[in-house]
Amino acid sequence: MSIFIYFSCFWNNFGIYSFTYGIILESITKEDIMKRFLYSDIKKHLKNKQITLLLGARQTGKTTLMHQLIDDLKKNGELVFFLTLEDQDILKPLNDNPKNLFKIIPPISDSRMFLFIDKIQYLDNPSNFLKYHYDIYQNSLKFIVTGSSNFYIDRKFKDSLAGRKRIFELPTLSLAEFLHFKQRDDLIPHLNTGTAAMIYNDEIKNFFYEYLIYGGYPEVVLECNLKEKALILKELWESYAKKDAVEAHLQNLDAYTHILKLMASQTGSLLNINSLSNDASIDHKSADEYLWVMRKSFHIHLLLPFFNNISSELRKMPKIFFADLGLRNSLTGNFQPIGLREDKGALLENYIYLLLRKQFTGDNIRFWRTQKKHEVDFVVQKKNDTLVAYEVKFDKDRFRISKYKTFTDTYPDIPLECMDMDNCLEYDFQT
Repeated sequence: MSIFIYFSCFWNNFGIYSFTYGIILESITKEDIMKRFLYSDIKKHLKNKQITLLLGARQTGKTTLMHQLIDDLKKNGELVFFLTLEDQDILKPLNDNPKNLFKIIPPISDSRMFLFIDKIQYLDNPSNFLKYHYDIYQNSLKFIVTGSSNFYIDRKFKDSLAGRKRIFELPTLSLAEFLHFKQRDDLIPHLNTGTAAMIYNDEIKNFFYEYLIYGGYPEVVLECNLKEKALILKELWESYAKKDAVEAHLQNLDAYTHILKLMASQTGSLLNINSLSNDASIDHKSADEYLWVMRKSFHIHLLLPFFNNISSELRKMPKIFFADLGLRNSLTGNFQPIGLREDKGALLENYIYLLLRKQFTGDNIRFWRTQKKHEVDFVVQKKNDTLVAYEVKFDKDRFRISKYKTFTDTYPDIPLECMDMDNCLEYDFQT
């Protein structure tokens, strides 16, 4: 039995800096606390001969997860090797010839080998390298590789590796993982189950307010000092987000940053590519390319509209959402607590969007808007093919069903529900 004393710090809804503490008695270790929820799925996939490809934004914990897997494998007596392609002494010979791998690691033996390669995107032709070794050694050499940006998959993977790989995406921490990293697993079962006990509401909400402001990057979540949280987030977009732009060979880094900031200020709004390109003083083609890099680097999401062959419904312009709220708030330079913010509705809408993405595939989530600007935030197709619509209001008293008569008249069979601060943590979206 292990004893953990936890300290949780946050700004509450009224802008007051607070902390809580307590004791947890559980048979868990520090390593267990730091593990992402995706860890168990990837660990199961190690038995599969397919290449395990782990993708996600920089600093989401991909390398840490790899080392946790390596430690587990070594404890079980497995033969394991780790390579990082940031090391030029490793990268160059692998680029010269895939066969040079066995000059770096020992030749294939009777025992199955596990090879972890960090930052596979730095190879000139990663798909050729992986395909070559997989086709020859798939029964004796298991590849687990990471990549920080999806644009490498599109640009550098000249072969799709169909049937040879399985892709796992590691986003920033969800709210449940946030609580896990805060050592409050006892609160997780009360999220979005429809059966939350009222006694936990205030405590969960205080953590939720912190999550809405500082997001889910692991290093940020583990840092308790609010100024340090803000500095870490600033470093994330000033250094790491720009690194994506550099490696994608974008010409104007200032314009790239400018567009990111513009989009952060327009969270939940329609994307107007012409307006963005004019504001950043770049052409339409360049703006499209910058947005593509932002999406493939796991920084932004674009939500497509829902329509049903009705000419008055909007069909083209998507809505903007950020993959991490902390990054979004850093770009706007606003870390005020929820109770003092004018954009709290946009933050809640972005959170609901990310929550829906974890519950349903991206193609099954849309928004509805007409040319006359009648709008519903989300229309979701559930697993049983039924449709349900959600309108997000920070304050439930601002929701009036009569304001959505155009939608309810057009789609009488689609129920419309309001998501607000009082029910978004309790609502079970699967039911």
